[in-house]
Amino acid sequence: MSSVLKVENLCVSIDEKLILKGVDLEVRQGEIHALMGPNGSGKSTLAYALMGHPKYELVDGRISIDGESLNELEPDARARKGIFLAFQYPVTVPGVKVADFLRHAVTNVRNPNRKEGEGLIPMREFRAELKSRMEELGIEPEFARRYLNDGFSGGEKKRMEILQLAMLRPKFAILDETDSGLDSDAVRFVSEAISRLAGPDMAIIIITHHERLLEFNRPQHTHVLLAGRVVERGDARLAHELHDQGYTGVRQRHPEAAAEEQAAADAGNRQPAAAR
Repeated sequence: MSSVLKVENLCVSIDEKLILKGVDLEVRQGEIHALMGPNGSGKSTLAYALMGHPKYELVDGRISIDGESLNELEPDARARKGIFLAFQYPVTVPGVKVADFLRHAVTNVRNPNRKEGEGLIPMREFRAELKSRMEELGIEPEFARRYLNDGFSGGEKKRMEILQLAMLRPKFAILDETDSGLDSDAVRFVSEAISRLAGPDMAIIIITHHERLLEFNRPQHTHVLLAGRVVERGDARLAHELHDQGYTGVRQRHPEAAAEEQAAADAGNRQPAAAR
């Protein structure tokens, strides 16, 4: 039976400012969801809240997988439960090789009860799987010997995120604007790679402003965020409409949320530059 990630009435604040205001979401393994909305609508906040980032305070609501609450779990525990977040701006870790990082991450996800210092996945098994995945994704072998994201181009950092996704095989993959800052060739690589990795055992939540990542990953469900609320839901046709026409129509159909969005923007513009 497929697992279900459920978000109920999620309210999240950052620095005592309420960003998400009662978000509901239900995602099943095997589904592709597009999460769209203008800047500041709460898309990345939702992603980080699902992953358990300590900066994002859960004010109200519940996050669960198969009925088991994740609210009190740390990010590493959530990863062991099957959640993966591909960062918009991946972190550089000098001195840690890609292969070493992936071997530890894969071991911890596949053996959730492992204690620090206990054995890792056998080297021969790991190397064979890593080689296979890199060949499948068209990534050069020397990539695994480099330090994690150290000196990587924007496109290489996103390839690293996709390689992690391929090796960890999570139940629920959240891709936070993975197309951000990439040229058309790199976006095509990422989009095709996600399509190859998608399947009945993995749900994919694609956070994007654009339709480029959806070219090979047609969403069954599209959710539109505005001022911290999901104001519209649909299928791939809604994502195409937003790409083609922007968010003017959404704002017109939801004037109260649009007014909240404008008020928040005005308040931000009134702040001194040092306080923003």
